[in-house]
Amino acid sequence: MKLRVGYELSYECCQPTPMMLMLNTHFSHAKDIIVADLLVADPPVPIWQYRDLFGNLCSRIVAPVGRLRLRTTALLSVSSAMETRSGGGWGRPVEQLPDDTLVFLLGSRYCETDLLVETAWQLFGQCAPGLPTVLAICDFVHRHIEFDYGEARPTKTAWDVYRERKGVCRDFAHLGVTLCRAMNIPARYCTGYISDVGLPPVTAPMDFAGWFEAYVGDRWEIFDPRNNAPRIGRVLMAYGRDAADVAISNAFGPAVLTHFEVQCDQE
Repeated sequence: MKLRVGYELSYECCQPTPMMLMLNTHFSHAKDIIVADLLVADPPVPIWQYRDLFGNLCSRIVAPVGRLRLRTTALLSVSSAMETRSGGGWGRPVEQLPDDTLVFLLGSRYCETDLLVETAWQLFGQCAPGLPTVLAICDFVHRHIEFDYGEARPTKTAWDVYRERKGVCRDFAHLGVTLCRAMNIPARYCTGYISDVGLPPVTAPMDFAGWFEAYVGDRWEIFDPRNNAPRIGRVLMAYGRDAADVAISNAFGPAVLTHFEVQCDQE
């Protein structure tokens, strides 16, 4: 299946403003690319790129005074089948986990494991380690939180969303990540595109999506507590400890987002 992904973002700046952007598909999709997602700036500005500590592709620019438009479009060849998980899914004791997974056990900006560890063990302490625990966490988060765009805010943490019981996809993912870590299961926050292929037509505008991956069965597996069902056409852009690591833009000065449009459609 061919999937067209892309975006158009506009910012207004009152002074030259350095920005860090994380707006490219993840290198794990290199084999899927038919047309690459090259970042285009209007007006043109120098763009230089680097990979962060997690391997995500980041772009650095200095936005000029006035309006800056950023856009890209890419074409990928992806599976037309619903997502499936690999067999197994056992959990490992902490002392047997690979070194590079341990950072995803720790608390982070939006994932306060210390505030939710007691709750996690009360809720999921009787679950079998590994996949059964993560599935129980996803079921709980899906039931516990009401999706509501009006409840989104940049400072909202997993502890906040657990108490308030409302949020957007990143809040679902943050709570799932935090509860997994509290149960000694490495979990990392993911952002990217999710298509609506195979679903009834939706009227809401397309947006970037948040989900998470947990380390079970000696591999990273995808979990999506907001949708809590397999999807067709999920495209990873970046992963990190939480949303602070994978923000689509960080501006070091005043920059107002004035236009936001995301595309993820079957061709």
